Amino acid sequence: KPAKRLSSESNSHEGAAAGEISALEEAFRKFAVHGDTRATGKEMHGKNWSKLCKDCHIIDGKNVTTTDVDIVFSKIKGKSVRTITFEQFKEALQELSKKRFKGKSDEEALQEIYKLIEGKGPVISGVTKTVASPTVSRLTDTSKFTGSHKERFDASGKGKGRAGREDLVENSGYVSGYKHAGTYDHKVQGNK
Repeated sequence: KPAKRLSSESNSHEGAAAGEISALEEAFRKFAVHGDTRATGKEMHGKNWSKLCKDCHIIDGKNVTTTDVDIVFSKIKGKSVRTITFEQFKEALQELSKKRFKGKSDEEALQEIYKLIEGKGPVISGVTKTVASPTVSRLTDTSKFTGSHKERFDASGKGKGRAGREDLVENSGYVSGYKHAGTYDHKVQGNK
């Protein structure tokens, strides 16, 4: 009996505690905040939507492709917004479930697609290793930088941040490169 009471509670107000939200919504939130420090977890943008579809194997390359996922996302979100809410997310899944599990009834297909997502989080895999290519290392070797870029790094190659760019702004009122800066007063005095 106590379990029943809990489920009716979570419908009456937005469950803040993890125990009160469904495994599906939890997955939605995990993906929604992935890679975005300002995200609240209430809405998800397209990039994370396609990541969710990839990581949870909704995209299988046959029935559902990345293009399908993008199309469904654009169709479901509002015209001027870039994100979908959890409710829209469920609609989008319904669309995709028909494609992903063709032979099953809508209800079954939806359950199957939920199973793929529930309890999952973004896969942060160590697959993408940085490749030490000579081109990239040449471009990122600060000791070979010249001109004003050279000023932006110290000897160890650590960026100086704003200090490295600070002196570029001159507030004398003269155009940079003007040879006779500061000679105006002399001229005026000289003409008297």
